[in-house]
Amino acid sequence: MSTINWMDEVLKRKEDFIKDLQGLLQIKSVLDEENATEEAPLGKGIKEALQYMLDLGEKDGFTSKNVGNLAGHLEMGQGSELVGVLGHVDVVPEGDGWSVDPYSGIIKDGKIYARGSSDDKGPTIAAYYAMKIVKELGLPLNKRVRLIIGTDEESNWRCVDHYFEHEEMPTTGFVPDADFPIIFAEKGITDYDVVQPIQTIDDTASKKLVSFQSGLRYNMVPDFAEAKINVQHDATDLIQGYLAYLNEVKLEGNANVENGVVVLNLVGKSAHGAEPSKGKNAGTYLAHYLQQLELDNAGKQYVTTVAEFHDKSRGEVFGVEYEDEESGHLTINVGVMSYSNESLGRIGINMRYPVTFDIEEGKKKIETYLETKGLQLENFSDGKPTYVKKDDPLIKTLQKVYEEQTGDEAYLLAIGGGTYSRALDHGVAFGAMFPGREDVMHQKDEYAIVDDLLKATAIYAQAVYELAK
Repeated sequence: MSTINWMDEVLKRKEDFIKDLQGLLQIKSVLDEENATEEAPLGKGIKEALQYMLDLGEKDGFTSKNVGNLAGHLEMGQGSELVGVLGHVDVVPEGDGWSVDPYSGIIKDGKIYARGSSDDKGPTIAAYYAMKIVKELGLPLNKRVRLIIGTDEESNWRCVDHYFEHEEMPTTGFVPDADFPIIFAEKGITDYDVVQPIQTIDDTASKKLVSFQSGLRYNMVPDFAEAKINVQHDATDLIQGYLAYLNEVKLEGNANVENGVVVLNLVGKSAHGAEPSKGKNAGTYLAHYLQQLELDNAGKQYVTTVAEFHDKSRGEVFGVEYEDEESGHLTINVGVMSYSNESLGRIGINMRYPVTFDIEEGKKKIETYLETKGLQLENFSDGKPTYVKKDDPLIKTLQKVYEEQTGDEAYLLAIGGGTYSRALDHGVAFGAMFPGREDVMHQKDEYAIVDDLLKATAIYAQAVYELAK
């Protein structure tokens, strides 16, 4: 069986592959809870995309199952053990600025353009065709193989949560929704709030912080911040000092007076919360300036707390710096900041920790630090890291397959992001983006290179066979 030319088998089905992929891409499967029904709990488009995959599988002779209209699977093979392949058919909103119809699946210069082409409809169809090839070749399998289809990966993972409440956990598996060669480790991800209780405002202060706002999401470096300050006397010095600061840090911003209140804003640079040092956090930059002012006690405490994190993203503030060989540094992103002198101050933090980090010990250190400052920890949520040992049979099998199909080294990657492999007891993320390719996921004019998808299909076909034979 080792003489199978997997790429040849893919190319025999290229025309059908493209047609089936275009059919899926043409469905606008964006979360739509406003128009949700029992039959379509996440919206009509998402249900349509799920049904499209189940119908495709039934037509090709797979055993199909719809699991609560939130997920589904297509199965082949036999045996007590189960190999799982987890893809998703929901997409983020298309946004503006496309040069083509975002739901056309048009092919230009070897690229197929559509929302979801690279994340994750293209790779999901590649995994489907991989199973189809193994099935049509009639290869003997000693395990069952399931393509598990998720519908809420871009939001709250209600799909896989519901699925694994009702269906069995695969023995092993992979997720075609990331990068090649192999992602063997994903950091733990926690979100939490640092809360400053309501305090009595110091009326003797000449400058009072009225409000402070920055950031929309915990896992993004905020690119805009705004503060409003009530100044009893002339605000000229404050405004000039702030404009000089903007010039010093080489960032855009503005300062003006509205209804007797000084409004300062600052434009930073956004980045993913997994690596905050790649951005310029507008909130911490603004707080860094404000902490030097003679503000009221509550306002001063808030901006001083935020400013502690300025240019520090490795856990230094809480004393939880940590790094391991498997997955790198612990990172902290200050993603959402809000303060009003009529309510409490809040700082929303996204922390990603290495696979060997003791999160319970880390949480205690954070709480101890906050207690000394009169602050509180709230809304602590923890997504555990996922990690498969480098010498695990799953890793070794996928390395062998990748190297045989590409001729390149199958080195191992650790990431701060999160894939469906977290939903598996034993699994890794495996493609479908090849090294050196432009990452256009979630961007306008998202595309996938057709030849890359076909190559990924050959890799997945051999991987399915090797894992299930």
